[in-house]
Amino acid sequence: MADALFVIPASVLRNLSDKLYEKRKNAALEFEGIVKQLASSGDHEKISLVINLLTTEFVYSPQANHRKGGLIGLAAATVGLTSEAAQHLEQIVPPVLNSFSDQDSRVRYYACEALYNIAKIVRGDFIIFFNQIFDALCKLSADSDGNVQSAAHLLDRLVKDIVTESDQFSIEEFIPLLRERMNVLNPYVRQFLVGWITVLDSVPDIDMLGFLPDFLDGLFNMLSDSSHEIRQQADSALSEFLQEIKNSPSVDYSRMAEILVQRAASPDEFTRLTAITWINEFVKLGRDQLVPYYADILGVILPCISDKEEKIRVVARETNEELRAIKADPAETFDVGAILSITRRQLDSEWEATRIEALHWISTLLNRHRAEVLCFLNDIFDTLLKALSDSSDEVVLLVLDIHACIAQDPLNFRQLVVFLVYNFRVDHSLLERRGALIIRRLCVLLDAERVYRELSTILEGEADLDFACIMVQALNLILLTSSELSELRGLLKQSLVNAAGKDLFVSLYASWCHSPMAIISLCLLAQMYQHASAVTQSLVEEDINAKFLVQLDKLIRLLETPIFAYIRLQLLEPGRYLWLLKALYGLLMLLPQVRQC
Repeated sequence: MADALFVIPASVLRNLSDKLYEKRKNAALEFEGIVKQLASSGDHEKISLVINLLTTEFVYSPQANHRKGGLIGLAAATVGLTSEAAQHLEQIVPPVLNSFSDQDSRVRYYACEALYNIAKIVRGDFIIFFNQIFDALCKLSADSDGNVQSAAHLLDRLVKDIVTESDQFSIEEFIPLLRERMNVLNPYVRQFLVGWITVLDSVPDIDMLGFLPDFLDGLFNMLSDSSHEIRQQADSALSEFLQEIKNSPSVDYSRMAEILVQRAASPDEFTRLTAITWINEFVKLGRDQLVPYYADILGVILPCISDKEEKIRVVARETNEELRAIKADPAETFDVGAILSITRRQLDSEWEATRIEALHWISTLLNRHRAEVLCFLNDIFDTLLKALSDSSDEVVLLVLDIHACIAQDPLNFRQLVVFLVYNFRVDHSLLERRGALIIRRLCVLLDAERVYRELSTILEGEADLDFACIMVQALNLILLTSSELSELRGLLKQSLVNAAGKDLFVSLYASWCHSPMAIISLCLLAQMYQHASAVTQSLVEEDINAKFLVQLDKLIRLLETPIFAYIRLQLLEPGRYLWLLKALYGLLMLLPQVRQC
């Protein structure tokens, strides 16, 4: 220390800590000259002592003016050293960086100015301090003092210039620090970070794309910032990276896919749109690489199909189609169970479009990977049955298509019909609202005769007689009125002359007996008029109540429809169709008789 005091005149040291800037500046110029002389003589030991003096007596002084003078002095010493400054940077730079956190804003300002002047001299040699400098600048970018912010911005621009021209910059050492800072919410810091990401990405020798997964989530987080400028900067950076991904032959899609899936479920509309746009491109570009993430991707695409924002809906639908077009092999990490789990959850969505697409996925999987889907049948079967009560006819029809596909196997067919009857039993409103639609569609998809035979077998042993009666009445009405069952009616009409028709009649008869009007209409349809007459005669023993009369009224109205036109024509030959005449007269006698006065 004494040697340093001997080298530096007392007046210079005194002026360096003066409260007047001009005196400190003049003292710094003298410092510069002294250091320059020492450097020219190669006396680096004394230079180290001088720098140490500036650090201990000035930069770390409790007096603000001393600290200001010390910072100016360190910058002056660096200028005096010029090309030889590199060997003393370990002494010079740390005290300056430490001053960035000084409580006095003017000291922080002088620290920025000092490091700026130091950086101009040493240029690339101070890259070894880059992480510490970046960290300090990151904090100063949000400084409460406007002058300090301005000084920090000037220093920041110089550091960017130095980094872009340096071949010593280590991106590998920098990325962990960047990743840590990306979670900061301060708008000034966010602008600072995006600026650095953009600059580094513009350097050909720095592979920022390879490290994109490390800070991608942070960029997406900025898309929901309250500042329009920050959102715009983040979006611009993301757009540039997406373009690079499109042009790159090798990209790590997997790590980024996880981030995009999370961001696609963001409550922020702009973030969702950007994330779903990225996913769309990833599906097109990555294809097989994304197979392990199909379920996760589908889990965010399906809700987006019903998004309130049209742009998101359009991109989501396109992505959904792209994803479904990829024919992946379950043997190669394609998880059928995970996809089914996602679709099952989405069947509970409040949005019809999402439920419809979920069903399309189940149908696609059944067509491509039937055996694998049937392994998970117990997981989705109850949900599919519940979906039959959906308020949307389109959803119900799609569910029936899936059920029909599953029911191609005899065991599954039996299970479907049993569960269907059970659902009708526990939810009579389902039978009223959807019964006709469900039965008619199943008859088209699974063969009407097969469906009716199975239903009849189940209802024959039904313990709940009231339900059995209601169910048979519903099936009978569908049988008599639906165009889809015209062939079945034609077969029953030939029951007297055709063995197949007779067998079908016998199959239905046992369960149709749960409803008197149903069995009479079945006999009339099969032209078994003698038996119809016998059943009508037996009804005198029934309790002829309001329900009975309502069903009788419905039967009579049906007799007036085109389905029974042949019966009305047969009445023109009463001698030939005596039993038909007796059966109809019997029904007439069961109607309430109106007395005339």
